[in-house]
Amino acid sequence: MSLESAVVQPAPASGASGPGRVGGAPRPGRIVLHAVLILLSLLMVAPFVWMVLTSLKSHAEVMSYPPTILPSVWQWVNYPDALAFAPFGTYFRNSLVIAVSHTVINVVLAAMAGYALARLPFRGRSVLLMLVLATMMIPTFTKIVPQYLLAKTMPLFGGNDFLGRGGSGWLDSWWGLIVPGAVTPLAIFLFRQFYLSLPRELEEAGRLDGLGEFGIFARVMTPLMKPAIATVALITFENSWNNFVWPLIVTRSVDLRVIQVGLAAFQQTDATLWEYMMAGTVLATVPMIVLFLFTQRYFVQGFATAGIK
Repeated sequence: MSLESAVVQPAPASGASGPGRVGGAPRPGRIVLHAVLILLSLLMVAPFVWMVLTSLKSHAEVMSYPPTILPSVWQWVNYPDALAFAPFGTYFRNSLVIAVSHTVINVVLAAMAGYALARLPFRGRSVLLMLVLATMMIPTFTKIVPQYLLAKTMPLFGGNDFLGRGGSGWLDSWWGLIVPGAVTPLAIFLFRQFYLSLPRELEEAGRLDGLGEFGIFARVMTPLMKPAIATVALITFENSWNNFVWPLIVTRSVDLRVIQVGLAAFQQTDATLWEYMMAGTVLATVPMIVLFLFTQRYFVQGFATAGIK
């Protein structure tokens, strides 16, 4: 094949053979790939579909054997009954306040830390970055006990003296629910990767216009970080919304319970009300689905860009 014939190729007409077609027919490999992807997609969505269908069955049908796939009678009343079973309005409000607070704090502070690690030359920057990466490798549950003791002995809070003795500190308070874990090392790392990908000419142009370091961060660089902000915001909101262990440990009063802990109300001593639990779980999943639908484009772009540097 000559160089001209290899370089100059006619553009394929609409409906003609493409990269996935041979003589107008799909390649066998692509058919197999699509079949595998469809099968995996069905496997991934199956638990969610089963949860929705279970939430619409009667208790007798849920406990029957063999189990049925579709409800014989669609029990839409399970949803209002589940909401009336426990103060889920309070649980939703608490989860929303905590998730939004975590998201705002994490985006703002992690963006500042990521910018400093990516753009500001200072002594010990590499060591500090290694420490941030090292904290990502510590298992979450190994931090529960130290984090609990720190919250309990927080000075001057919850009746504690200045040495952190005599009271409950941040336990059973909004402080204990919001402050611990509000800034994550993963968010700092993602922001650093994004700031590294921005050209240095933008930074120099900001300095020529008389901006200080914070002005360059806030007015030049950060407005270009929409994929990073969306990625960190979605991950933080999802982790905070689905958090179960820490709110269960740090709170005692019903007024501070979150939605994930509130779902345990359907687990009785003698039986579990699966139809109500599934209905509550479906309602608890809706905010995450809506948030992901609005940010999925930036979410995928964010992770794709983070791997460049």
